[in-house]
Amino acid sequence: MNEHVQHHRTHRPRRGRRALAAAVATVAAGVVAATALAPTAAFAGGKPDSVQSSLNALVKDDGLPAALASVKGRDGRTRTYTAGVGDLATGAKVPMDGQIRAGSNTKTFTAVVILQLVAEGKIGLDASVDTYLPGLLRGDGIDGRNITVRQLLQQTSGLPDYMNAPELSDFVPIQYRYFEPRDLLDGALAQKASFPPGTDWAYSNTNYVVAGLIVQKVTGRPAGEEITKRVIDRIGLRHTYFPAPGDTRIHEAHPKGYLRNSLDAPLIDYTEMDSSMAWTSGAVVSTNTDLNTFFTAILDGRLLPAAQLAEMRTTVPAEYLGPGVRYGLGLQSKPLSCGGLLWGHGGTTPGYRSRDGVTEDGRAATITVTSVPEAVGAQHMADALDTALCR
Repeated sequence: MNEHVQHHRTHRPRRGRRALAAAVATVAAGVVAATALAPTAAFAGGKPDSVQSSLNALVKDDGLPAALASVKGRDGRTRTYTAGVGDLATGAKVPMDGQIRAGSNTKTFTAVVILQLVAEGKIGLDASVDTYLPGLLRGDGIDGRNITVRQLLQQTSGLPDYMNAPELSDFVPIQYRYFEPRDLLDGALAQKASFPPGTDWAYSNTNYVVAGLIVQKVTGRPAGEEITKRVIDRIGLRHTYFPAPGDTRIHEAHPKGYLRNSLDAPLIDYTEMDSSMAWTSGAVVSTNTDLNTFFTAILDGRLLPAAQLAEMRTTVPAEYLGPGVRYGLGLQSKPLSCGGLLWGHGGTTPGYRSRDGVTEDGRAATITVTSVPEAVGAQHMADALDTALCR
């Protein structure tokens, strides 16, 4: 879902809060795991672990119920971390590498499927939306004959975000409501175009709902099934799935996700939800480690031929998402403090936010928190991801 609409919808300044503590390291079967036990974690020799310290701070200083991370380092080893508590009501521990709602990371899954279909000659990147969905996109400054598939994936279509529609102004009453993709589109088409296609950049969930409809039209199959077959099963993401219609739960061990509906309101358990409000823009459930595997597989060329991967990595400025951020076809790049770029996406839903990135040399990291942070906490997440990839 839209990283920024989420804050507007919950009527609060963007991101961050306050709540608990964490951390000590253990070693098992070649995977290093840190659990929420002590405020300062350290590996052998007493050196504090920078990732664990970052997670502890997200909980203690930013008031987030829990934080989880999975980091594949320069040595090729994967380390998993937790901080905080997985259930505020019971005080239960945070499950190691627990499942989370991956939010807008789903956009990258959808983009991969579209680009696979481009490679198969079934979709043209520079063909118009009307080629596949004639007459679907019509509105104030909106015409599907003038919007290309590439512009959908790159967020340069000018389509307004359906998340700004009045019926999505409050997440609480729609937690279990089912939306058809057409319902979401209606919310977008009632608004004026943000700009003429191809003239600017703006993050809009609507782009990826339309992309999902194109997948269904071209394949004759539900978009979630195509994502499952072409991505999830293909690279063996065993803890990742696209929820079936009506499935509101998270299937495996997971920390609960919490929504704060206004600045001074209590946290609401939003773990269960009908993810049709996000669909091919943000419905996927995954784990931090599976997301690392997914983005690594993209860069390694295991999901796309070289030509389509090159298109995916052709970026335009998207500073709205952060300093130096550029947006390709469902894939973001951002400079690292230690040099080079991270490639990933990130995602936000009511209750969860993830930040992720992989590098050309095989490093990978994903950090997830279990409530949407405000501005300071959001920057701390970005800093924590940079630390994880640069240490």
